[in-house]
Amino acid sequence: MNIAVIGLKGAWSTESLAQHLRAKEAGGQVIEMSEIAFDFHGGRANAQGTDLRRFDGIIIKKMGRSYSPRLLDELDLLSHLERQGLPFFSSPEKLRNMISRLGCTIRLQEAGIPMPETLVTESVDEAASWIENIGPVVFKPLYSTKARGMQILSPGPELTDQLKVIVASGEEILYLQKVVDLQGQDHGLVFLNGAHVGAYSRCGDGNSWNTTTVSGGKYRPYEPDPSILAIADKAQKVFGLDFSSVDVAITPEGPIVFEVSAFGGYRGLYETTGIDASDRLTDHVMESIQKS
Repeated sequence: MNIAVIGLKGAWSTESLAQHLRAKEAGGQVIEMSEIAFDFHGGRANAQGTDLRRFDGIIIKKMGRSYSPRLLDELDLLSHLERQGLPFFSSPEKLRNMISRLGCTIRLQEAGIPMPETLVTESVDEAASWIENIGPVVFKPLYSTKARGMQILSPGPELTDQLKVIVASGEEILYLQKVVDLQGQDHGLVFLNGAHVGAYSRCGDGNSWNTTTVSGGKYRPYEPDPSILAIADKAQKVFGLDFSSVDVAITPEGPIVFEVSAFGGYRGLYETTGIDASDRLTDHVMESIQKS
């Protein structure tokens, strides 16, 4: 069996997946999206001198070093290969539904998943009016990870200018969420093939409004109670991915979901529980290919 990983060379979780595949004699070649060339006339999709269709399957771990709308185009290209019969884990078609923060939010809202109060608009005036009424909010780029590009916006005389600067930077769609009391932590609940695998917490160091590890947050053990697990399970079922992590926070008003991710959760789960998501995912992929 020969399974490849689309990811980032040298990245911890990408290399972990590749190492497990090699240990199981199931391939393990790492390919970055930037290396792939699609020759539609010749009917080939080559990377590192290999036609991707020669693989038995491909695990999508990471689409690139940065997030942007180009990811949707790249997923279109992978979906073309998927329709030709190449198995992907997770499916590029399913990933399209959640790769944008807005697309993820729309589908979670439609499913009745509790989320922070959210406003999406291209109007600076509408955004400013909403913030003045609701209080501090977090601006979130539609394509980002680990809180990159996010910032707190508060009512006041500088608000409109701050919003204009954001729009001028290229973020024409303003995605705003009311600041909620995280009580210093939020949680990642991990699912494999729709089944709960484990969970962990990200605990802030008190020096940042967010809990991400790039802002000083630390992973801690966490055991969700049944009500929290039920919310996360409902959220991940919206997307039907082979692997997903649901970001949940418990606020004084109740639990909320921030997003569902197809790419996170590996390291936090491993460091806090010893559960090796890469090992379990590679087993799942191999079993799925054998059954097909």
